[in-house]
Amino acid sequence: MRHRKSHRKLGRNSSHRKAMLRNMVTSLFEHGRIQTTDTRAKELRVIADRLVTLGKKNTVHAKRRAARTLQSRDVLVKLFDEIAPGFDGRHGGYTRIIKIGRRHGDAAPVSVIELMPAGAVAGGPSRSAKLSSTAAVPVTKERFDEDQEG
Repeated sequence: MRHRKSHRKLGRNSSHRKAMLRNMVTSLFEHGRIQTTDTRAKELRVIADRLVTLGKKNTVHAKRRAARTLQSRDVLVKLFDEIAPGFDGRHGGYTRIIKIGRRHGDAAPVSVIELMPAGAVAGGPSRSAKLSSTAAVPVTKERFDEDQEG
């Protein structure tokens, strides 16, 4: 049973796995999108979302915590100055994974993981906003007839 075992091992020992994920998250923030296998992308999403949340706090302590993971000072500055402020109105879901098929050599499922666009809102407009905009002005036959005459 896998009780309380929250992460995938990815066929590596702990130090190799940690180094690989640090490299990948640094590349993701540097380039905006990377191509990798599905399981690696799913593990990377957890780390990347946590770092964006730290970036939104923008405190000295948050910068030091993010610097433990990110391997480039330039990427750290980019995270706190460019990436995180774009997600101010968003609560989680800063990355998306798009499956693109299978790798030619070993048929491993391959995905692209990318940062969400800064202007994108999670889930689009809320259901209540849709209902209130359509219910605000009911269209009746009388109103329709008045509009045509005038």
